[in-house]
Amino acid sequence: MRLVKLLANLGYGSRKEMQLAIRNGWVTDKAGNALKVDSRVDHEDLLFDDEPLDPAQGVVLLMNKPLGYTCSTKDQGRLVYDLLPDRFRMRKPVLSTIGRLDKETSGALLFTDDGTFLHKVISPKSNVPKIYDVVLDRPLKGDEAGIFASGEMMLESEEKPLKPALLDIVDETHARLTLHEGRYHQVRRMFASVGNHVNELKRSAIGGLGLDCVEEGSWQVLSDARKAQIFN
Repeated sequence: MRLVKLLANLGYGSRKEMQLAIRNGWVTDKAGNALKVDSRVDHEDLLFDDEPLDPAQGVVLLMNKPLGYTCSTKDQGRLVYDLLPDRFRMRKPVLSTIGRLDKETSGALLFTDDGTFLHKVISPKSNVPKIYDVVLDRPLKGDEAGIFASGEMMLESEEKPLKPALLDIVDETHARLTLHEGRYHQVRRMFASVGNHVNELKRSAIGGLGLDCVEEGSWQVLSDARKAQIFN
């Protein structure tokens, strides 16, 4: 791919702006040599304004999403994209979230510009579990685990029962719930169906991928080994 197109696709600016940046010597190799429009340099050896280039196409990011942020590029208020560099919104292909977390849910959120990888994660065939830590308004009654695991639980206004879900009780108002599907506000609606209310909700893991070393509001680029943990 030509250097100008590569930089534009990474969101650094328009092709015209990138031509100007190259002419001004802002794009160099690691040795500090200014490049030309037709230069051929490996992605990892490129610098823009003395900084390494953003990850190439096929990137997967893991964010520890804080409360109060919406998984959208256009809604009003604070958006998860506000926590990323501005140019990430301009990447081509688009950097999309893999699934969503509502405004009042925190925790593990994936982004990618790799459509094949996105569909692999959300495909029912992959059966990737999502694990949620839940703080409840009232003490658990004791029968919730059996109800959630039955495969017969119905949510209001739906006609298909939920897949079996695993509930691990931490104490009377704290639990960990593992789901293999992602219906609208599913965790909150499940507990509402058994007469309780979710006060706090955090997604702590996607498959075998947890939030190790990712502080709230921050993100990291996943290595191949970390991506593989999703499917473990």
